[in-house]
Amino acid sequence: MSGPPGAVLLLPPQLSPGAAGAALRRVARFLGRALPLGRAHAVEFYTRAVWERLVAPPPELVLQALRRPLAEASGTEWDDDMFSDVFCENSKKLINVHLFALAAKYYSLSSLSVSTPLEDILEALRGDSQGPTGIKTEEFMNNKKSHEVQVMADLVDKIANYCGIKQVIDIGSGKGYLSSFLSMQYNLKVYGIDSSITNTNGALERSRKLKKHWRAYQTRGRTNLKNQRLEKANERPLESEIKCKAVDEKPLNNDSSLQSLDQAPIQDSVPSCGLTEIVVSETSKLTEVALVAQTQSEDSKLSEEVLATLDVLPVDAVEVFSSSQRNCGELCEEEKAQRRMASLKAKAKKSSESNLYFPLTSCITAETELSDIITDLEDCVMVGLHTCGNLAANTLRIFTAKPEIKAVCSVGCCYHLLSEEFENQEACPEEVWGFPMCQYLKDKGWCCGRNARMSACLALERVAVGQMLPTESLFYRAVLQVIIEEIYGVTKSDQHVGKTFSKSSSFVDYARKSLKKLELDDSKLPDSCIMDYYEKYKDRMNELEAFNMLKVVLAPCIEALILLDRLCYLKEQDNIAWSGLVKLFDPVKSPRCYAVIALKK
Repeated sequence: MSGPPGAVLLLPPQLSPGAAGAALRRVARFLGRALPLGRAHAVEFYTRAVWERLVAPPPELVLQALRRPLAEASGTEWDDDMFSDVFCENSKKLINVHLFALAAKYYSLSSLSVSTPLEDILEALRGDSQGPTGIKTEEFMNNKKSHEVQVMADLVDKIANYCGIKQVIDIGSGKGYLSSFLSMQYNLKVYGIDSSITNTNGALERSRKLKKHWRAYQTRGRTNLKNQRLEKANERPLESEIKCKAVDEKPLNNDSSLQSLDQAPIQDSVPSCGLTEIVVSETSKLTEVALVAQTQSEDSKLSEEVLATLDVLPVDAVEVFSSSQRNCGELCEEEKAQRRMASLKAKAKKSSESNLYFPLTSCITAETELSDIITDLEDCVMVGLHTCGNLAANTLRIFTAKPEIKAVCSVGCCYHLLSEEFENQEACPEEVWGFPMCQYLKDKGWCCGRNARMSACLALERVAVGQMLPTESLFYRAVLQVIIEEIYGVTKSDQHVGKTFSKSSSFVDYARKSLKKLELDDSKLPDSCIMDYYEKYKDRMNELEAFNMLKVVLAPCIEALILLDRLCYLKEQDNIAWSGLVKLFDPVKSPRCYAVIALKK
């Protein structure tokens, strides 16, 4: 890692490999008992008698216990030897809901003391970052995305400055919100890589619109600066005013892409090409190449090809020449052209290193060679904002394997899309799995299962502030499953009913639409029969509500296991100087709020 000698020592204290491993083992031990709750599927809740198999207390008592804040309960403190008080040793059922909630809180990231406060790492990385330039994300993002992009972009900018680098690779860049913001707000050169061509095209269009915002802010800033200069000029003696007027008589107009440069006859020659339109077709061509070629030309005029590159540069990429540079009476046409090109060349070189956003389409795996995608790959920071499934794990693997990547900041999501090495019996030695990553869980053959990973995506903090779970829609689907199995004899199917609940007026309507979607004949199934199933189970809806609350309480522990697995993987690497988990976002606004951050030696 670049930077001053011993700079890593300025970072906050990091969790030792031993402490990270100990925390992982404690969470794994608890989940070894509790995971059957997370693995149960709401669709099969009644057909597999889930409540009877896994929970001893009645649903009313479970809901009452979970709704009561832990601080109001008895002053019990958790220790690692109380599992037998939570789960029956023989039946494996949950028997003490209060202790279960206490243990789930104890084995979450917020209570394990394994994360680094965001304030601490921002303070350590503060350096001499130039800070934001004034773009307001609220104007073109929703509240959730605006919150995420502002917080993460500020951190990534500080990491880049700390490492002394200007290139950022955004893995799974999606619609380009973070990439565009990092480029325009912080003058970073960003490659946004996404597997979806639709997302890439959307990012292109969005970047074009954001560039208009960016230019408007800079134009407004220049206008304010000009007004201030005029005010100061008006306060000077007459002689100074005359001198100032002579200097500013023929200024460059940046917004018009140098249309009045030395009054050269080029006003109509600048194509209206946007930043991203040039980038996609000319990703591997540097602006500097075109400029150098032009200086060697016998023609002293600026060609359209050179002028086209000007729109790739930031608005202030071409400096206004001072009066000493622009003495038209003393310079011949050749000297003027050489001076123009020298200035443009210097600025193009500076700009080629910053303030550009390149949306690219590519599927990233653990074996991806970034140099095959990015022709001018250099020392960089790799980032990912809510990278789905295996992509978050592969981001860390690429980071550890590629010497050019000096730091990583990755926030994962969609844990249910992770591939698990030990989930299926069929061995695939060539496969690179999303979970587990660390050696301890690999040696144990640890498996969460898809339903448990889906449970890890539940948002406890949102439920805690009153956002209700979709109990009725889950109840409809669970009762429908009873009908499917008892009437049609179908126990397994790869088809899904999707968002039928939101489009249905009643349970009968829901059942008929769902059966058609599943390609099951409902013509001989009367409404009365469908309603009989509904009436049979409606008094047991509270079982499903209570069970889902248990899964919500357990969710942070499953997420803790997944994230600690990634952290321990980094701790196992020899080339990592600092690694940690950092809570970046407000979990109510953005439930997947933890970033895995690491810097190389």
